[in-house]
Amino acid sequence: MTPDGPFKTLDSRIVYRNPPWYILRRDEIALPNGGQAVYTVVERPGGVWIIPALPDGRLVIIRNYRYTVQGWLWEIPAGGLRDGITPDEMARLELAEEVGGTAESIERVATFYTMPGIGDEVAHVFLARGVALGEQHLEPTEVMERHILTLDEVLGMIERGELADGPSALAILLALPKLRQIANSR
Repeated sequence: MTPDGPFKTLDSRIVYRNPPWYILRRDEIALPNGGQAVYTVVERPGGVWIIPALPDGRLVIIRNYRYTVQGWLWEIPAGGLRDGITPDEMARLELAEEVGGTAESIERVATFYTMPGIGDEVAHVFLARGVALGEQHLEPTEVMERHILTLDEVLGMIERGELADGPSALAILLALPKLRQIANSR
């Protein structure tokens, strides 16, 4: 929130906490036209999205059951940030948890807001190179399968709308030059 923005916060209070996942905040605001409104904001600690690339250039993606949409979604591994853990460290932890992976290297690719119309979550996108797969260590609420696909297969899924998780699709597209470099070097 910038002090020189067009909206002025008149009152702000927390209406719900669901640690460590999110907080709902209710703000009463003054609008630029002089009117007033109520805005509910989802505060999230941010998260990491990891694009796992195997040494041969293929990608590891997950098919994840999402209770909120009552269906299966194709995604890349991701997870929320935790206090005391840097985004780089969290990326390695989520890679190990969701696909059982370790990486020769992890590099930050981009950052973006995931839902700026209702929340403040920032996505930290990482490319994991030289991933070796082992056993997954899923949380009780995680129901997911890991799949190994070529870059072209994943791009086709994005184009056809099959990979419909917005942050995952954007992360892959933002990393596309680096992913093509990996695929073409094999």
